Amino acid sequence: MITFRLADTEDTLDIDVQELIIAGWAGREQAGIDEHIEELKAIGVTPPSSTPLFYRVAANQFTTAPEIQVLGDQSSGEAEVVLIGTPDGTLVGIGSDHTDREAEAWSVAHSKQVCAKPVSQQVWWLKDVIEHWDQLQITSYATIDGDEVRYQEGPVTGLLHPAELLRRFGQDQPTLAPGQAMLCGTLPVIGGVRPAQAFRMVLTDPVTGRSLQHQYDIRTLPVIS
Repeated sequence: MITFRLADTEDTLDIDVQELIIAGWAGREQAGIDEHIEELKAIGVTPPSSTPLFYRVAANQFTTAPEIQVLGDQSSGEAEVVLIGTPDGTLVGIGSDHTDREAEAWSVAHSKQVCAKPVSQQVWWLKDVIEHWDQLQITSYATIDGDEVRYQEGPVTGLLHPAELLRRFGQDQPTLAPGQAMLCGTLPVIGGVRPAQAFRMVLTDPVTGRSLQHQYDIRTLPVIS
């Protein structure tokens, strides 16, 4: 059970996430998809069989914790819009598809399972932003060698609109079933995929002036053989 907080209110929602989906290769334009494919090919990742792909990940990897633990130093974050289904509608958050890049080189599906998926505790209702969805902006920052650098930046127009993404997932309406959560694809990285000591992601709505953000530290565990 995860407790989320509606932004700008004191209202909380306790959500039992039972199914976690990662929408991979979910760019809106083929050029953006190709850029991400080339970005990952550079670190040995095999291109996808089709796009988008919907990976299933253990629901207990979904977390609002301020720190995650990873095995070894070859993992990194990816800022993504997160959709969360509830009995009263679908929520929007900002999260990270933190991924083991070493494992990704031999199995993308396996690499998705290896790392926790941090998500903001603050959320919005999808219905409150879907009419101006394409105005939203994603930014992420990575702390590397003690310095925070801009890691990703761009509008959500680089990614499939939720209505289209969920249609391809098999939903007739732009909603998720209660207990489902989906990470909705990522933007290209500035300067190449690389590990960090901390990761911060921000979803900004310039129409209302609101933003969601989450930061987490990355604790590296030793690889023992």
